[in-house]
Amino acid sequence: MSTSNSSCHEAVVHGPLSHKTPRTWPAEGYTRAPYWVYTDPDIYAQEQAKIFRGKAWHYVGLEAEVPDVGSFKTTYIGEQSVVLTRAEDGSLHVVVNRCAHRGNMLCRDAFGKVKKLYCVYHAWNYNLKGDLTHAAFSHGLRGEGGLPKDFQLSEHGLHKLRVATLCGLVFATFSDELEPLEDWLGDVAQGIRRVLHKPLKVLGYDTQRIHANWKTYHENPRDSYHANILHTFYGTFGLSRQSQESGMTLDKSGRHVYFYTKAGTEKKSEDFDKTSAALRSVNNDMKLEDPSILKWRDEFGDGVSVQVLTTYPSFVLHQIANSLATRQLIPRGVGESDLVWTYFGFEDDDEATTQTRLVQANLAGSAGMISVEDAAVCEMMQRAMADGQSGESFIEMGGKTLESGGTTKLSERAIRNFWHNYRLDMGIDLDLA
Repeated sequence: MSTSNSSCHEAVVHGPLSHKTPRTWPAEGYTRAPYWVYTDPDIYAQEQAKIFRGKAWHYVGLEAEVPDVGSFKTTYIGEQSVVLTRAEDGSLHVVVNRCAHRGNMLCRDAFGKVKKLYCVYHAWNYNLKGDLTHAAFSHGLRGEGGLPKDFQLSEHGLHKLRVATLCGLVFATFSDELEPLEDWLGDVAQGIRRVLHKPLKVLGYDTQRIHANWKTYHENPRDSYHANILHTFYGTFGLSRQSQESGMTLDKSGRHVYFYTKAGTEKKSEDFDKTSAALRSVNNDMKLEDPSILKWRDEFGDGVSVQVLTTYPSFVLHQIANSLATRQLIPRGVGESDLVWTYFGFEDDDEATTQTRLVQANLAGSAGMISVEDAAVCEMMQRAMADGQSGESFIEMGGKTLESGGTTKLSERAIRNFWHNYRLDMGIDLDLA
């Protein structure tokens, strides 16, 4: 993997950009992100094809969300509506939520249970694997109408995606060439196995609309050093501080990352004391009327109080104290995105453990005492970028290369790696001479 930041050549975005002048990337490469990449509708359209329908595995749900034969869940990969189903043999399938006849949406409900997938427009019927089983009036009436004699049901099924599971998570991809899921995740898969070590049960959902480009949020959980700076709750009450034992792991491609912090492991230093004294997020006068939300049990036996794991381009798994959740990022246009939170526990949780998880769920989510600030910052960024015609992010905390910063959380290494992979997928020439 090259780490050079040579500025010998101009980085150019390939592909149609309608009538606009071709965009150029800053010569510094992945240590910069030009603001037009967050605001240009043509770039957004290319992302749908090259990233969301390209070579990437996308989270679509939990196995626990489709527990029985006929269970289905509708969700999105990018802007494309898809359906997750469980077939008669117990297998899981993901199909594009679009009838093969005239493109009508098949499933409108978020969840349900059916014997078949049925199009209300012209009564084309599909089994739970997406195969066409019946087309109304295909033989016509009284010798008139009907489909051509060479019409074959087997040739007109739904668009099927590849599906893979890991520890109760379900992923799908449009690509037939992408490596298997666990190979794609690499070392970051160990962060999933650490948390999801038992059968899961769903506790609830929360969906928020963020008025910002999807990439502003995708960068956020990859940004391991903002937590102690932005979040008053973390810094004040000690769930996550830079002075605590922590670390970060990326897969070899740099697409995926997780980081962890161990509360109660403070290492005193003059540098931290000087910095924290100037942070707005450290407020020693703040008190909790009910401090029980801070009580957590080390259920994994490793002292980790916070683990946040992100896979490219739109999935997050978090453990914040005893709160467990997935986050699915869904683009809704160049300047908007949805974040779907799914809170869960384990099937063998007792009532006290479930209540603890539900109480601590208030730390995250759209109104969470921690997470509410993340969405707010994304929206502030989008407003500040304006039309994106000027300006760029500076991404050199921890160094200038894909490796610099190592495993420390005090780094933007994971963000540099995101932009490196983004540029590869989007076909932007890399200044790596």
